[in-house]
Parts: sequence; structure tokens; C-alpha cells
Amino acid sequence: MKSWVDEVKKAAWSQPADIKAQYRCASILKNRRVVFNIKGNDYRLVVSVAYRFQAIYVEFIGTHAEYDLIDAETVEMEP
Repeated sequence: MKSWVDEVKKAAWSQPADIKAQYRCASILKNRRVVFNIKGNDYRLVVSVAYRFQAIYVEFIGTHAEYDLIDAETVEMEP
């Protein structure tokens, strides 16, 4: 995760294609959502991307099994 965070801090994504160019295995969803496979797909990270503001919002992080129980297009991080 730390490596991913370091890479994303340096990224300048202005559209989904920019993410796919850097992370070919990322899944682009509706509502500016992106799913990343972490640690060989053991974990899934769902983020919402605000391209205009160059901001990433973590909506979900969990195991692949936990991911299978959520709707990645609507899930939100619990406070």
C-alpha cells in the first residue's frame, strides 16, 4: 500500500485513460470509481477520483472476499 500511495502522490491523472496507462489491471467504473488490485489481487482498493482537483478518496479497502460482498460503484468508507 505504501508503494501505491507514493506512486499516486506523484501522479497527474486528468482522465481514466491516464490511470489505465499506469495501472493496466485497474478497473474503471462509473461515478469516477476505480478498483485497484493490491498484493497480487489479495486485496482490493476502491477509490473515487476527483480529476479536476487531483484528489483521491478511499471508499473501500479489504480482502478479495470482502470486496465480493459490496457494490464498488456505491460503497463509501464508514466514519
